[in-house]
Amino acid sequence: MMKFFCYTTVFNAIELFALARNARERKAVEDSLSAMKILGLNAKQAKRFGELFRRNASPAVLDTLVAGICIESRLPLITGKRGDYKGLKELRLIRSGSVQASMSAKQIMALARPPG
Repeated sequence: MMKFFCYTTVFNAIELFALARNARERKAVEDSLSAMKILGLNAKQAKRFGELFRRNASPAVLDTLVAGICIESRLPLITGKRGDYKGLKELRLIRSGSVQASMSAKQIMALARPPG
């Protein structure tokens, strides 16, 4: 690391935090990651990653990533598949069938409910 930049991906970071079982291990992950640059995704890369995802990933993986983004952004998820998000108590959901084109953002946000 003294001679070269070290990189990892946001997905590897997620995996490491998921494996951390206690505060000491989470701290070790944070310390390790602070010494690296973390590569993420952007909208420009979506086309290529969409192609890779179509061939290799399960829908559950993408659902989990979408849920994580919504939770971190403190925004609800509009979906017709509420059952796919059971157990994610932090995630607020809006049933897609309840949203109408004439509704304001405030009215739509008022529909947000926890899953389950």
